[in-house]
Amino acid sequence: MGDVIPTHHPARTLVLCFDGTGDCFDQDNSNIVQFFSMLQKGNRDEQMVYYQAGIGTYTVPEIATPLMSKISKTLDMMIAWNLDAHVMGGYEFLMQNYTVGDRICIFGFSRGAYTARALAGMIHKVGLLPQGNRQQVPFAYKMYTSTTDLGWKQSTAFKKAFSMDVDIEFLGVWDTVSSVGIIPRTLPFTTSNSVITTFRHAVSLDEHRARFPANLYNRPNAHEAALGTQPGEMPKVDVKYPGPPHQQQRSDSGKHKTMRAQEREFTESEGRNRLTDVLEVWFAGCHCDVGGGSVDNESRHNLARIPLRWMIRQCFLAKTGIRFHGELLRTIGLEPASLYPEVLPRPEALEVSALDTFAKFKKPKDFETIEHNAHLTEEQEELIDSLCPIYDQLSLAPHWWLLEFFPTKERVQDEHNHWEKEITVNAGRGRIIRAHQHCDECTINVHRSVKVRMEAAELLPRGKYTPKARMHNTTMKFVD
Repeated sequence: MGDVIPTHHPARTLVLCFDGTGDCFDQDNSNIVQFFSMLQKGNRDEQMVYYQAGIGTYTVPEIATPLMSKISKTLDMMIAWNLDAHVMGGYEFLMQNYTVGDRICIFGFSRGAYTARALAGMIHKVGLLPQGNRQQVPFAYKMYTSTTDLGWKQSTAFKKAFSMDVDIEFLGVWDTVSSVGIIPRTLPFTTSNSVITTFRHAVSLDEHRARFPANLYNRPNAHEAALGTQPGEMPKVDVKYPGPPHQQQRSDSGKHKTMRAQEREFTESEGRNRLTDVLEVWFAGCHCDVGGGSVDNESRHNLARIPLRWMIRQCFLAKTGIRFHGELLRTIGLEPASLYPEVLPRPEALEVSALDTFAKFKKPKDFETIEHNAHLTEEQEELIDSLCPIYDQLSLAPHWWLLEFFPTKERVQDEHNHWEKEITVNAGRGRIIRAHQHCDECTINVHRSVKVRMEAAELLPRGKYTPKARMHNTTMKFVD
């Protein structure tokens, strides 16, 4: 197609997209569906794409009866009953289609973001099986999920014997949640992963349900960052993973080690400890205001369009080679010429007073259906989007309050990057943002559209906007 950008890239891209809980193609699509719809799909030599509906939307083929299928879907939505099938589905796509030189890019929203990170973790821990080894995939997944000392040793041996060592070029996620389902499940390498080259995360400032805490990327401490070989010191292996010159010995006390310590030892034993390029940016709105799915598809404007455009721009800034249809990018307010062949610097954000020059409205309450000219610049689109309503599920669906007074366990890093566990009762309070969860101990990255919303009190139905997130010893740095 003539409108595809980039027009040429030396590597083929494999793009995998994992939708959020209960999300699939419907009347209120998520950003995953929006993102997927703009991808080039017609040339397998240049790009292959994969979409997976969200947790709770389908069952594994072995469950045949309608009753059991319904039960399976319900359990999947509640406790991620079929999480293994979701991860293995993406893994099989890569196994069947990956060839040397391909670039792997993975995207996800909500629990689909957790699935995306688990898939990347599986690739790190057990490698990627060669094409045609479908019967080995369940065994590989079992190796991945095993966190005993013996399981970690067997993972290394399995990877050396059967797999290819591949990298993840780009992992982009919208508002990953810390737990998958009512019963938390934690899988290896879902919080940090050295096979990921670039990690981008759009995070909600206003989500405040107990079961939706943000799952931020963890930083290695100085000791961990210095371990193993550094980028460029070890040749990339594309055909078979040979393992390290010798297997690091572990003591019998390994069975008492935390998963984080086991992950670190595994990475050390590979002689691989590349630092991932990490950027996490906070956006106004609740969970679906960041990942999409809060408004009808016919609504042109909504908050979720802002992090969608941001993520696509990050794909071009990282030079992933992901190919998009230019005309479809224009439908969400992105001008292809501003992204390719070079990503142009963004103009300054518009002041709220600029609305008078291009938009007509009677009452400042419904920016989703505001009347305006058909073609707007990205800055004009962003201004309108930034003033759209926030959809708070604790207000819209009060049954969520049933979970707000159950004790929850949270793992956090202290100022020395050591892990601690806290047991709290959320009671509808905002997410906690601690300075030591970020590379800069004083600053968090907040999208510039948040500042616009904070300064537009007279145009918002509830007056002045203040993010619900609780910021501990942090300040906001506005970024574009």
